[in-house]
Amino acid sequence: MRFPALTGLIRRRLLVNFRADPDVVVSRLPDGMKPKLSGELGMVGVCLIRLEKIRPRGIPFFPPITSENAAYRFAVTTNRGEDAVYIPRRETSSLVSHLAGGRVFPGEHHFSRFEISDSDGEIEFSMTPRSGAGSVIHIRATETDRFPDQSLFSDLAAASAFFKTGSRGYSKCVRRPECLDCIDLKIADWQASALDVKEVRVDFFESGNFGFPSGSVEFDHALLMRDIPHEWQAGEDWKIE
Repeated sequence: MRFPALTGLIRRRLLVNFRADPDVVVSRLPDGMKPKLSGELGMVGVCLIRLEKIRPRGIPFFPPITSENAAYRFAVTTNRGEDAVYIPRRETSSLVSHLAGGRVFPGEHHFSRFEISDSDGEIEFSMTPRSGAGSVIHIRATETDRFPDQSLFSDLAAASAFFKTGSRGYSKCVRRPECLDCIDLKIADWQASALDVKEVRVDFFESGNFGFPSGSVEFDHALLMRDIPHEWQAGEDWKIE
């Protein structure tokens, strides 16, 4: 049995984005996908998200779930004519999400350790795997009104618009390797602000099966979203040819 939709609150969401060589990106994508470009470069990154009050839609008595999560993302366009993100791996602090992901709702999650400080406009986020198979994430940032000058995007509005369209996520399903899980994020009021990033480390893009060659990926910017009601909807699985 799979729940068709989950509702809840995005308490905090960081989109940590890197510009990347599109030839390297495409070599890491499933058939039928290609990098979505900003100028001549692809965009990859990680979504760091705190979810609260998560429960199946229409079941108010279901015990709500709160969790910290991380999802590695590749911005793509598909041969179905849609903007989306390819998610090769997810991490979660929730044992429930770890056990239920890919079974009762799309998206397998690996069980990891999270440490977060978030107060007075200062955010420090760290994640380490509980097994040797994962990677380390660390970011330290300050909320700001100024979008970084070194970004590929001209301003906050341009960056926000680029990622807003990638609300559909496709991810590997170990239990069903013949297909990709599909999930849609529904947000009625998309609002993002800028972050001044002091430190950033995402080992996923530097080591392992998805490690990028030296010089082919570089930090671009990070976006922040807060206190957003939302819904996750299960989509149609993508059968791999």
